Amino acid sequence: MPDLMTQRQREMKLPALMDQGWTMADGRDAIQKEFKFKSFARAIGWMSSVAILAEKMDHHPEWSNVYNRVWVTLTTHSADGVTELDIDLAIKIDMLYS
Repeated sequence: MPDLMTQRQREMKLPALMDQGWTMADGRDAIQKEFKFKSFARAIGWMSSVAILAEKMDHHPEWSNVYNRVWVTLTTHSADGVTELDIDLAIKIDMLYS
């Protein structure tokens, strides 16, 4: 099971994600981001790519989709908060989006 990030790890890793549009979720230890696409098909295609990546990492996002938007929340449920696994997946999700 991954460990929760220390305050020092958070100070080192989270600012770069925040610069990319990730925010801390209200009321819980999680990061979240909204992604916008040109169409519903592109949103679903991207979600499929993320799903394959997440499955390989054995780490799965909480997400929802409405038309051309996808909202993603990352937290490690077994650790009850943000871990390096969430950071790694967020970085890879951003790479797939760009």
